[in-house]
Amino acid sequence: MKKIRISAGPGLSLLFVIFLAGCNGKKSESSSSGSAVTHQEIKQDKLTEGALLLKELAENGDYVNSRDFPSLIKASIVYEELDSNNLIIDIRDGRSYSSGHIKGSVNVGFSSLPEYFESAIKPFEYDKIIIVCDDGQLSSYTTSLLRLKGYGNVYSMRWGMGGWNKNYAMKSWLKGVSGRYEDRLETTVNEVPAQSALPELNTGLSVGRELLDARFRDIFSSGTDSILISPEKVFNNPSEYFIINLERKDKYESGHIPGAIRYKPESTLGFADVMSTISVNKPVVIYCGTGHNSAFATAFLRLCGYDARTLKYGNNSFMYDKMTKDKSLLSWLPFTLGESNDFPVVK
Repeated sequence: MKKIRISAGPGLSLLFVIFLAGCNGKKSESSSSGSAVTHQEIKQDKLTEGALLLKELAENGDYVNSRDFPSLIKASIVYEELDSNNLIIDIRDGRSYSSGHIKGSVNVGFSSLPEYFESAIKPFEYDKIIIVCDDGQLSSYTTSLLRLKGYGNVYSMRWGMGGWNKNYAMKSWLKGVSGRYEDRLETTVNEVPAQSALPELNTGLSVGRELLDARFRDIFSSGTDSILISPEKVFNNPSEYFIINLERKDKYESGHIPGAIRYKPESTLGFADVMSTISVNKPVVIYCGTGHNSAFATAFLRLCGYDARTLKYGNNSFMYDKMTKDKSLLSWLPFTLGESNDFPVVK
């Protein structure tokens, strides 16, 4: 595989990996760096929209490969900083917000966030902007998109309102945890497919910033109805989906969803030679331990044109008993009431 280094502005170089998609049949090496474009594209001095978007995201801070990814904040820190220069945005529906919310938080619907950030507030006047939802998964998805757009002070509150107050945890996380699919896990290591192509975005744009802006608005206007997927849908017919496991190798090998392929969290997103192995012909299901990290990853893949969704509650939703009993892997992160608090809400 031939590599060529191309200058991408002061202090930043992008390593473009030139590959002839599908020609050599070799599996991608996830240790590769940078964004991938085809040999023909280099000859024409023109990137596909997918490669152009990856280049723009890399030049815009390469958030998904930075120390800030994923940008999660504990409920205890949010509580300690209630009187600080922070803004808390609750993206739950109006009825849920009215029935109880964090003091000082504002209720803004998901699809209204781009306009809110551009017109209603001056985002960088706040030390932190904290996104809150029921269980921390849609807020993680939202935070990822806002960070990718350049809002570098946005955070998702871990576990959502379930981490803020035990009453909410009883209604969300503790209802979602389950071990009912543990007997259907497999330990077979499924290989990463050969490289194919990045999704076609078809915006007609050729300027990276304009392309990012267009994709950003499209993602927010499409809402969140298809972001989360239940374990029932996945386990009932796993072959319908391209399933990505974003866990450590030892966790993956101890048991995963049938057909799931492990992609390394630290060297997948933003690496076009690796991303081009992800199917564009099937819905992509991403999962991790809690659904938080996978929600961040889902946002990136959807921005790049994949039909991606995150598994609700992650491993907690189908192998909870194994997670709580397996002491050999202390970082399983099963949700318990110990993760929640008794912080007050207002109505």
